[in-house]
Amino acid sequence: MTLVAEQGTTAIKVSDLAETADVSRQLVYLQFGDRDALFLEAARDLLARELLPDITQEPEGGHLRVLVTTRHFTRYRSFYRAMLMGSCAFGLARTLHGLVTPFGQQLVVRMSDGSLAPDLVEDFAGFAVGGWSFLFASWVVDGPDPLDPEAFADRLIRMLSAVALREPSPELMITAGGPG
Repeated sequence: MTLVAEQGTTAIKVSDLAETADVSRQLVYLQFGDRDALFLEAARDLLARELLPDITQEPEGGHLRVLVTTRHFTRYRSFYRAMLMGSCAFGLARTLHGLVTPFGQQLVVRMSDGSLAPDLVEDFAGFAVGGWSFLFASWVVDGPDPLDPEAFADRLIRMLSAVALREPSPELMITAGGPG
């Protein structure tokens, strides 16, 4: 992760990765197949270790899940930015899509009061998660330095409220005096 954050994904050689990990190049190839697979596994591991435990312990659909997520991406911005701008961008997008889809499905079911057929829930969740992914990637890659996770969390909450065609409730807003 440190090498990717410092050098990006295209400038790193497998020999540099092996040397940093104090293993042989052959072991890297045997374990991961190629450099990009190693980078994606590092991203999956980071998400599984640092983000998933935090968002799954928050209440379902809670604004704190959004804030925990924006704070995670702020903390590891250099790594994710390099991943999103390099050869691993599509793989990372798929990984994030898979991670966020269950939360998107929960949101769609709640917003529709459970009245949508399962295939429509899946389609709407995919549509919503795709938009979420684009906004997040744009924020991580092109956002101002330093990133403001609270302001971006509020932006996402406002957007979700607009999709639900209702005003965001004050308790959802982070910077407007709500929890955070």
